[in-house]
Amino acid sequence: MRIMGIDPGMALVGYGVIDVEDGKAVLSASGSIRTEKDMSVPARLAEIMGDMRQLIDIYTPDVVSVEDLFFFKNQKTIIPVAQSRGVILAVIEEKKIPIYEYTPMQVKQVLTGYGRAEKKEVEAMVKLVLTDQKLPKLDDTVDAIAIAITHARMINKL
Repeated sequence: MRIMGIDPGMALVGYGVIDVEDGKAVLSASGSIRTEKDMSVPARLAEIMGDMRQLIDIYTPDVVSVEDLFFFKNQKTIIPVAQSRGVILAVIEEKKIPIYEYTPMQVKQVLTGYGRAEKKEVEAMVKLVLTDQKLPKLDDTVDAIAIAITHARMINKL
């Protein structure tokens, strides 16, 4: 089963694609979609939409798991992230791929056993699941991989 995890954002959308077979996860691809701050919001959303379409066409995931909005400390970022997330969900729906949504707390709970775990603890669990595979440097990309792994665990594939 191929699972794409998505960590939505306006400046940066992290993605990770894992293949899960026989209880083992292999990282197939990861990266980010970046938009420039000097672009208009509609232009940034259009870029995210176009890039998401390409990524889905390239990696052909069986399912996509997306980080759900739960609580934001920074009220300035919630609207742009929600807009980005909306565009991402629309593209996935357009491609007729099943969508699963997980809050950051759910991801932390599933990966570490504690819903308020620190980022470093989540990253350590992602490394453990992917064994000797090298992790990307960007937090958003690691978060996207964590979201994909969460889905694999939720459906008892890992």
